[in-house]
Amino acid sequence: MKRKIRTSSLIAADIVLLTISIIASFMLRFDGQVPADFLVVLRKLIISIILIKLVVLYLFKLYNSLWEYASIEELMEVVAGVITANIAFIAYMFFVQAALPRSIYILTAVFDMMLLGGLRMSYRVFRRYRTFGNVFSNVKRKQIMVIGGGDAGIMTVKELKNRNFQEGEPVVIIDDDPMKKGKNINGIPVEGNRHDITSIAINKNIDEIIIAMPSAAKNEIKRIIEECKKTDCKLKILPGVYELIDGNLNISKLREVQIEDLLGREEIHLDTDNINNFIKNKVVMVTGGAGSIGSELARQIAKYSPKKLILLDINENGLYDIQQELKWTHNMEETTFDFEAKVGSIRDADRLNHLFNKYRPEVVFHAAAHKHVPLMEDSPHEAIKNNIFGTLNLVRTADKYNVEKFVQISTDKAVNPTNVMGATKRICEIIIRTFNTKSKTEFVAVRFGNVLGSNGSVIPLFKKQIEEGGPVMVTHPEIIRFFMTIPEASQLVLQAGAMAEGGEIFVLDMGEPVKILTLAEDLIKLSGFVPYEDMDIKITGLRPGEKLYEELLLNDEGIKQTTHKKIYIGKAYFTDMGHLMNHLDNLRDNIDTKNGKNLRTILQTLVPEYKPENQGEAGKIVEFKNSIKNIAK
Repeated sequence: MKRKIRTSSLIAADIVLLTISIIASFMLRFDGQVPADFLVVLRKLIISIILIKLVVLYLFKLYNSLWEYASIEELMEVVAGVITANIAFIAYMFFVQAALPRSIYILTAVFDMMLLGGLRMSYRVFRRYRTFGNVFSNVKRKQIMVIGGGDAGIMTVKELKNRNFQEGEPVVIIDDDPMKKGKNINGIPVEGNRHDITSIAINKNIDEIIIAMPSAAKNEIKRIIEECKKTDCKLKILPGVYELIDGNLNISKLREVQIEDLLGREEIHLDTDNINNFIKNKVVMVTGGAGSIGSELARQIAKYSPKKLILLDINENGLYDIQQELKWTHNMEETTFDFEAKVGSIRDADRLNHLFNKYRPEVVFHAAAHKHVPLMEDSPHEAIKNNIFGTLNLVRTADKYNVEKFVQISTDKAVNPTNVMGATKRICEIIIRTFNTKSKTEFVAVRFGNVLGSNGSVIPLFKKQIEEGGPVMVTHPEIIRFFMTIPEASQLVLQAGAMAEGGEIFVLDMGEPVKILTLAEDLIKLSGFVPYEDMDIKITGLRPGEKLYEELLLNDEGIKQTTHKKIYIGKAYFTDMGHLMNHLDNLRDNIDTKNGKNLRTILQTLVPEYKPENQGEAGKIVEFKNSIKNIAK
């Protein structure tokens, strides 16, 4: 009812304004002295003319728009409707053979645009006045800086205004284009570039900064965030275009700046044809399918239309979650997708034989592993059972059933390990390469560092500590780590698997190492607190088996570039099968003794570079950074 009343009122107002328009046109044309014969025509035809114009305006949907939110698009609709209505007016006058001066038609069209357009824009003016009151209002609104004077920045300013400034008031725009400096965009001044962010934020008393540059490269966003971190302002960001599935840019897509944005990792470009040939119409198995990497591998693999995807994990709850997610995703996309979620352990050779015999996988991604360093230091026998002998079971089964390609997920902790977990993963690499020399299956390993947001990683732990009010626990002020995102790691694993020929250890480009203390400080800032003032950071000391830094290459491993700029190959290193099996048999015989020291000694016979103690005094950081520079060269 309210809508009908509103539409009727607008039509009534238009009738009045159209009447005024045509009368004013006659009065202006004849200087207030309209000849009698034209007055007769006007009195006779004015009702018909107004009705014709109303019909045209209705067809142009000028009574459907919300004029409180009118913009240039709505104004253009008014112009188009008025022009068409006046063309209809001319046609009608020609049809009834009533002659009028041509200037009347021009004047009427101009008055129609002014009066009808002015009425509609007055809705917005009234709304703005009603919302913000007069200029002397003392209401304090959140002051917002918008970084980016392009389409996304303009949209952000416009939506902040359309939302009655409930999200805050945009007061300044930052853009690196010198041509925009000193100009106004939607009434908001452009006052500087990224180097002026700190000074302008102080001068304008900025409370919040919105980064509205969705098409900018991630390393550019990282540099801008670094500038913003020098202020005390809260940060928000419009996601990158690749994150916006529907392509719809609006302020509702704003999110908090995340730690991934600070890393500046660029979007991965994949050889999709190569991966498609690798996966499409193949039976693919992922072990550890409920884990962070395993579940993301499943999501990525599903995009390439495998014949069947089998997820294997001992974690039934996690397996159920990814099962339901994949079902939901593909039901919503109305695509057919054949997959099985199977509960089972890689320690159980009989279970593996049953599954391989039933499904005959052609490609295996092995992501199942015990990976928590301190826990494995406390229970080395469990790490050995699962990581080494579980992998051995899987490798033997893959060899038995002629799997085409086997991709082992490895870790940078396997390089010069100082902990049991790293040593067991290094032995897994040795098993892979040794079996590759004897088997028809192509066995490869992919080695990379820490993954942001993975189960048990430092980021979720820090976030939980911040949510609980702190302090944030960091083991050492100089500890540094490589990081990449879960999707990035999984995509590169697929790419490496697609280009593998057997026997390689692929090393992923992890970018620059990150100091964990800096990571903790950044997370505290992103959560709206000031490190060491609002929330403390406590240094707890290195945990058992923990290193100050991780490496991606052994001392005797060279590195070779592949066709993908983020994937390298380490130099081949093989072990005699008999030598390997003798030591593994010795290790197996000693597992049940639970003698940790003895187990570590046996591990050293297979991994001579394994030193079971915390390594890396502060001075070694310099040596490590130099080695990184040499690799880059």
